[in-house]
Amino acid sequence: MTRFRPFRRFPSVEIAWQNLGRNRVRTGLATLGIIIGVVAIVSLGMAGAAIQQQANTNLGSLTSDVIVSSGADSDQDGITDGQVDDIRSVVVDADVVPQKSNATTLSTRSGESVRVSVTGVSQADALYETSAGEAPERLRSGALLSADTAEELGLELGDPVEYDGTLYRLRGFIESDDGFGPGGDELVLPLSALSEQEYYDTVTVVAADGDAATSIADTLEAEFNDEDEEILSVRSFAGAQEDINSFLGTLNLALLGIGLISLVVASVAILNIMLMSTIERRGEIGVLRAVGIRRGEVLRMILAEAAFLGIIGGIIGAILSLGTGLVLFEVLAGDATLVFGWESSRYLLYGFGFAVFASVVSGLYPAWKAANDPPVEALRG
Repeated sequence: MTRFRPFRRFPSVEIAWQNLGRNRVRTGLATLGIIIGVVAIVSLGMAGAAIQQQANTNLGSLTSDVIVSSGADSDQDGITDGQVDDIRSVVVDADVVPQKSNATTLSTRSGESVRVSVTGVSQADALYETSAGEAPERLRSGALLSADTAEELGLELGDPVEYDGTLYRLRGFIESDDGFGPGGDELVLPLSALSEQEYYDTVTVVAADGDAATSIADTLEAEFNDEDEEILSVRSFAGAQEDINSFLGTLNLALLGIGLISLVVASVAILNIMLMSTIERRGEIGVLRAVGIRRGEVLRMILAEAAFLGIIGGIIGAILSLGTGLVLFEVLAGDATLVFGWESSRYLLYGFGFAVFASVVSGLYPAWKAANDPPVEALRG
């Protein structure tokens, strides 16, 4: 039966592969150090990516929204119809949704009651996503209610809710929001339900993305306000996302730095093991040199051993890190499959690459020392 020899065309590499099996305990310990370093780097990097994913999810659509309200120097206690028209004339590539606000108490026949905020709006689909039912493009009848509130009160689609003496049928349940955006107990009604209020409390401009939101906010500021007078208060959360992403980027670098310390420690262990290995095999290497093996072959043999340690440790470490990443993303982001995205999976490549690089660098000095040891001195030793 022919013996399996994957590197028979490369004698120095084949000898290096065989040498790793001669002292399996030493090889295992060296590989374990690499595995620990890779798991530290990749897991910490994936943890940072999972935290960033969670932050972006929690921010939700806020980063693309511009919230406009009455400014400190406005003559009205709210936003007028004329100002809404002016905003629409300035903003031509985004939805402009005026809103009126109030509060009420919803009660059921069983006696349960919940205090909810009331929002009057016409273009409901621009601001709300539903877990059941629908948020119509033009809300002229019916109502939307927070899903958690509906569950608490035992309400279903089609059930009536009362506001200001008028009954409204539930057309949809608003998805629960665990992030930084509007959430909690909310009842959404047509604007006509709050017709007694003369002015709008807020106007939400729904932009395509954070950059567009920032541009719209700057345009509205320049159009309605100046340095000494604030007619409209304009807020955009796109800048907050940039600040959060910048902070999380710095955090990722810090976490990777901590992980690199583990890999440096593993590299020192490999350097020590490779030195001990070359010292133990000094006579053997001297024989190889005496029978005509060149220095380059000896150099490649020792470096190949170090590279094998890095490759084996890197692969095992990456596999273990992938399992850790699945758990992290499930716990922090709520979706384990996000670990396969480039923002997180790239750390698997980084960890594997650093493992091989650190191992080869750690083997440079032992390889140079073994290759330049005079054959006569090696045999005598």
